[in-house]
Amino acid sequence: MKKGQIAEGNVTTVEFPNKGIVMTDEGERVIVKNTIPGQRVSFAVNKVRKGKAEGRLLETVKKSPRETADTCRHFGQCGGCTYQSLPYEEQLKIKETQVRGMIEQAIGDACAYEFLPIRHSPRVLAYRNKMEFSFGDEYKDGPLALGMHKRGSFYDIVTVEDCRIVDGDFRAILMATLAYFREQEIFFYHRLRHTGYLRHLLVRKAVKTGEILVDLITTTQDWRNVQEQEPDERAKIEAALLEKQGRCPHAGTVNEEKEKQLLAGWKDVLLALSLEGTLKGVLHTKNDSVADVVKNEGTEVLFGQDYFYEELLGLRFQISPFSFFQTNSLGAEVLYSTAREFILGDNPDMLADKTVYDLYSGTGTIAQMLAPVCKKVVGVEIIEEAVEAAKENAALNHLDNCEFLAGDVLKVLDTIEERPDYIVLDPPRDGIHPKALEKIINYGVDHMIYISCKPTSLARDLEVLLARGYVVDKVQCVDMFPNTVHVETVVLLSQQKPDDTIEIDLDLDELDATSAELKATYQEIKDYVLKEFGLKVSSLYISQVKRKCGIEVGENYNLPKSENARVPQCPKEKEDAIKAALKYYAMI
Repeated sequence: MKKGQIAEGNVTTVEFPNKGIVMTDEGERVIVKNTIPGQRVSFAVNKVRKGKAEGRLLETVKKSPRETADTCRHFGQCGGCTYQSLPYEEQLKIKETQVRGMIEQAIGDACAYEFLPIRHSPRVLAYRNKMEFSFGDEYKDGPLALGMHKRGSFYDIVTVEDCRIVDGDFRAILMATLAYFREQEIFFYHRLRHTGYLRHLLVRKAVKTGEILVDLITTTQDWRNVQEQEPDERAKIEAALLEKQGRCPHAGTVNEEKEKQLLAGWKDVLLALSLEGTLKGVLHTKNDSVADVVKNEGTEVLFGQDYFYEELLGLRFQISPFSFFQTNSLGAEVLYSTAREFILGDNPDMLADKTVYDLYSGTGTIAQMLAPVCKKVVGVEIIEEAVEAAKENAALNHLDNCEFLAGDVLKVLDTIEERPDYIVLDPPRDGIHPKALEKIINYGVDHMIYISCKPTSLARDLEVLLARGYVVDKVQCVDMFPNTVHVETVVLLSQQKPDDTIEIDLDLDELDATSAELKATYQEIKDYVLKEFGLKVSSLYISQVKRKCGIEVGENYNLPKSENARVPQCPKEKEDAIKAALKYYAMI
């Protein structure tokens, strides 16, 4: 295929997160994002490299037979809910299949493990407790818009007044804010020109308490269209220097008195709304960074307070505008309950005398969930505001065995004197820094829990953990983000120690130098197969072939930990190679 070519094809599968595999009528394979299995789509080829083609979705020519669910009127235009047209059970099947495939590829034949069915979100609609809406226009020089980015667009904004993954209070606040600033004729921050005032609207609402926090993020620029004013040469040079430093060139030009009146009017509009929840705070945050992100460069309280409360699993949490907190409160209860079940199993006293590390701890939700059942929890988080919130929340919940440290996990681990007995990992989307992962492995704890929001990062880190002596016991997906492509995964790992590897029940009186079991070790067999055949084989495969050949192996060797475990069977090619090694060592 050639770049710029327009073609059609059928979507056969979708790889994580949203890479549709499209087969054209000519048998060519193209990756097209934001598609659903079974669709027929048209696309424009925008990248061809090393024989692999990628295309941009132009149109869904024919819907998939799976697409039977109702959608909001923004579906397909808004970039948020890729799977909304699918019944929820179909969404879960796609996510589970994607994760299972990546886990199987990462683990291979290294160990037997249990892949448990995906757990669903208690709510499929109106489940989000946080939204970051963007100001902009729906098309160039169009009227002011407030909502989500159009699919595939960096600039255009869709006003999502019918968004279904949030409740009515979010929509009411969105539309009231948009109407007010349209009436005031206030300009949005233009991402290309770096001029304008309005940037984002942040809305947070607790599911359990119903408390609401609203934060308007703006620049400190005059909201008039400054582009119409022709700058002199000195002003151009100053603007260029500021942009190079990542700062808006017109920062600090706003009339503070007029801004105060403008914000007071907006606050009054929100206070006049009839909401199901309770408005606890109306805030204004300044952000003059060129980057298109919500960044706090100073926040003032226009009404109420700058925090609200949410409850999870019987614990109470104080949340500020920029605190990390799972965006699906009810789903978070399912996620953390799954992690707790994996950790404790059938023994509620398992951690009673143990120190637990909660790495990448955020506001300390997992740490506080485990604190009542362990000796001590040490949480490490790079965002200082989240660490302070974790300390406050621990005090709020009367937990005195939690310690929270601010800093990069890679560096902070060197400063903690008390070694862990158990480690919980909940890293950001990109996974764990390789050097930090090495330090974590070197603690040599018997068990770890890895909670991942990006299965590709998880698969990469699992390969390292498996290579360093850990095995996977259980895997379970938890759907925290219905209608989207995202999914959480919880993995239980344990360290495979030599004593756990092989159990052989032999009568010592019958043991002699010609015994087949003494001819070669498992490692020697692995080395022989790798050298002669270029294949990597596991101890599990060797034990399977030994049994087939009549060589006794401890009956508990490498058996799965539950009846539902997936036990990989040795492929024919590897079986033949192992048999060759057994013959070489005169074991058969």
